[in-house]
Amino acid sequence: MNRKTRSNLALGVILIIVGGWFLAMQLVPDLNDWFWAIFDWPFVIIAVGVFLLLFGLLAGAPGLSVPASIVAGIGGILAYQNATGNWESWAYIWTLIPGFVGIGVILSAILGDGGKEGFRSGLTLVFISAIMFLIFSSIMGANPLGAWWPILLILLGVWLLIQPLFRRKS
Repeated sequence: MNRKTRSNLALGVILIIVGGWFLAMQLVPDLNDWFWAIFDWPFVIIAVGVFLLLFGLLAGAPGLSVPASIVAGIGGILAYQNATGNWESWAYIWTLIPGFVGIGVILSAILGDGGKEGFRSGLTLVFISAIMFLIFSSIMGANPLGAWWPILLILLGVWLLIQPLFRRKS
């Protein structure tokens, strides 16, 4: 089966599932009330990310795991901010987005598109994103590390300096 046929089948399955869900919500109003009582609007964004991932899996396009991770990750950020009311956290929480890209690259490598190099690149993105998050959140006042955040700057600098020593020559 070629990629276009798989894509059409995947899209067809997803449309049937989404259409069935919306039909069930119209036919059973209590289901609609129950859903919106448990899930808030950011979960719709997370669901779009999950559907992108499912579409990529069904269509045989593991590269779709990258945008799926970004969309679902931003949905997760918005769910946190909506639940806590901590909207000003956007000043530093945006630094997690490169980590979402890294998670997508790792998923893509696991699913067969990128190999070991893709996996390594994804881990590097997640690591850099975590360091940036800790540094920016400390600077912006969230203080997850207290007064120790400058050590992360030093460790990141050391890591960037020694990383080329461990790379294989092609």
